[in-house]
Amino acid sequence: MKDVDMKGEPKAKAEKELVSTSPIVSGEENNHEAALEVGSKGLCKPTWKEDEWLQAEVIDSKQNEDGWTYYVHYESCNRRLDEWVSIDRVDLKSFKSTGDESGGKKSALGLAGKKLRKASKKGLKRKHADSLGGAGPEKKDDRSKDEKEHEEATKVKNVDQIQIGKWEMETWYYSPFPPEYSDCRKLFICEFCLKFMRTEEALGRHLKRCPHLHPPGIEIYRKDKVSVYEVDGAKNRMYCQNMCYIAKLFLDHKTLYYDVNPFWFYVMCEVDSVGARIVGYFSKEKHSEEDYNVACILTLPSHQRKGYGKFLIDFSYELSKIEQKPGSPEKPLSDLGLLGYRSYWSQILVELLRGERTSSAISIQDICERTMMKTEDIIATLQVLDIIQYYEGQHIIDLRRVNNLKIGNRGLRCDPSLIKWTPKSIGETTKRRG
Repeated sequence: MKDVDMKGEPKAKAEKELVSTSPIVSGEENNHEAALEVGSKGLCKPTWKEDEWLQAEVIDSKQNEDGWTYYVHYESCNRRLDEWVSIDRVDLKSFKSTGDESGGKKSALGLAGKKLRKASKKGLKRKHADSLGGAGPEKKDDRSKDEKEHEEATKVKNVDQIQIGKWEMETWYYSPFPPEYSDCRKLFICEFCLKFMRTEEALGRHLKRCPHLHPPGIEIYRKDKVSVYEVDGAKNRMYCQNMCYIAKLFLDHKTLYYDVNPFWFYVMCEVDSVGARIVGYFSKEKHSEEDYNVACILTLPSHQRKGYGKFLIDFSYELSKIEQKPGSPEKPLSDLGLLGYRSYWSQILVELLRGERTSSAISIQDICERTMMKTEDIIATLQVLDIIQYYEGQHIIDLRRVNNLKIGNRGLRCDPSLIKWTPKSIGETTKRRG
């Protein structure tokens, strides 16, 4: 992720030469055939960890002017660390060919175009993959054929970088952009309307005529430089679809499709003298049978570590308090999402319990009504904090241990008095509070 100048022009970027300190390897006997097969496994030196060799699997390969490069996944690492590497970062002797199930080599990039064009015609109601699983007993693979094809087709990220406003970001995962953008390694995105373009020149032309200076919809919160807009997916389909494309570049645990009508989008912005610039968002189903108060949540990498993720979570619970309806984020959460929610829940509960007298009695239901957290999230968090026990048929909270707990900073807090919002009844889309 790199900064560019305030006019939107990228700063001069020096080309880096890759200087190999590894011995010269021979394995590509001619320039027409790759030395490593898709599916083979062996040792590879990551670009982000120069002093260590990691076990890796070849997901794809491609040929360019300098020879062959390989897209590898490092075992026991998140897919956002997958990358293209040159042959000098590979220990050829350690690689063993496995091939695919049919005995031939298949390109994940080749699969992507075919499989996802089919998927793109389905609704945006997300299908979930098991993103929280780790080492453990092997489970029966009962996924559908479409799900397996989708996983195979999305192993290789198709866009390497995006530029939004003055921020240039390295992407983490595949996103099913329309076919005309599938071979574009960098996308330029308008930070106000979220339209994406293939070239910086096209973005410059767009900015001269783009009339927008903030997200569509209605501003429902403003404090200092932070603003939140409520955007109706049914009324602003293109904006919300583009939001989903961008989010998928940084979220691996959901399969995003394109029917945004059933969702509200709450877009967080930094406000300056020019306009309101997007930093993150969460979406929420208009009518959730499971009482989810968040469907997707994302802080753009350019704005992480500013407390904005906690703010978005806090804001979602403040809306639940106005609705008087306990809520919970849709599962499964991404690895970073799970860490964020666990930290937030812990901080909220510890703050609440520290305000209670040691001799007083407080029930899980009391906590639920005061925080609008779901009962299962409260109990799970108290168990992680090790301050709850199950005794004689009921949960007992040990208030004496609460003061010894160390919790981090809650980050940027939402001021509920500044939220201008009212719950919508079924079929209602415009009613709001003062």
